[in-house]
Amino acid sequence: MRDSQSLSYKDAGVDIEAGYEVVSRIQKHIKTTMPENAQFDGAGFGGMLPLPVAGMEEPCIISATDGVGTKLKLAFLADRHDTVGIDCVAMCVNDVLCVGAMPINFLDYIACGKNFPEKIEAIVKGVTDGCRQAGIPLVGGETAEMPGFYPEDEYDLAGFCNGIVDRKDVLDKTSVAAGDVLIGIASSGVHSNGFSLVRKVFDLTDREVLSRRYAELNDLPLGEVLLTPTKIYVPSVGKLLKEKLVKSLAHITGGGFYENIPRSLPAGCGVVIERNQLPVLPIFELIAKVGKISQHDMFNTFNMGIGMTAVVATENVQKVLTSLHESGEAAFVIGHVVESDKLVEFI
Repeated sequence: MRDSQSLSYKDAGVDIEAGYEVVSRIQKHIKTTMPENAQFDGAGFGGMLPLPVAGMEEPCIISATDGVGTKLKLAFLADRHDTVGIDCVAMCVNDVLCVGAMPINFLDYIACGKNFPEKIEAIVKGVTDGCRQAGIPLVGGETAEMPGFYPEDEYDLAGFCNGIVDRKDVLDKTSVAAGDVLIGIASSGVHSNGFSLVRKVFDLTDREVLSRRYAELNDLPLGEVLLTPTKIYVPSVGKLLKEKLVKSLAHITGGGFYENIPRSLPAGCGVVIERNQLPVLPIFELIAKVGKISQHDMFNTFNMGIGMTAVVATENVQKVLTSLHESGEAAFVIGHVVESDKLVEFI
């Protein structure tokens, strides 16, 4: 029988027993992410996972960490907490893909003002939903109750993942050359960046704003559209990596097109993007309209409907598009690589 409780600590705002309840509640969700050969003790100090290195000459661990940002403010307003965990997983695993690696595990960190077990369970359920989409186990995590540091009804959420790749298969952007084609893979919405601007544009300070319906959004509630989770590209883009069909990848997150696409290009190269080939989602058109935001600032902040880009040799374009479409992705040729000091140009 566990005899671990402290009335003094509880009086200070930290409920140890609520923490035990959270551990009990989330076990069923964590187990759904576990492969058969995983060894994990949910009551211990860490999770153990065999490394899938068979056939690799020089296996390398690729690590990524990220959070959900101020999108969490919308979750607080809507009192909906079962989707932001997907965002957290997506922001990490999509970055790992851009190195050429496949993610192999995930850990989460939740810091809250007060531990409400039902709310923490909902958050972790979202994390495990994301892990299942990415095909990886949730091998550990931490819930920190921090009264006086966070408001009682608020929390922060961050995550960490590892990926693995043979060094010879790491994507090498120096292989990119003028004439290569830029393919855009559709996003599911705003994803998980730019929400400080979104909140300012719509004055998102109370729940009523989230319930507003706009014709531009097919009369869906604004909150439902904005809380759509970040797309996880592991199954579809992972297939491209396995078939060695891409030269480089860019995850379109904070900084939009202008910040992220250049990270997938070598020195001396830029991309020319055909504006009319971009399937800009209605939510971005609405943000620009309501906020009176310039096209440059929109493309410098948001993904604009393209969550990931791939630089592909001309001879592989059709193979890549076919593979992505077969995986259920909407994908488009949106531009090409040129020799230029101007990193991103729209025509």
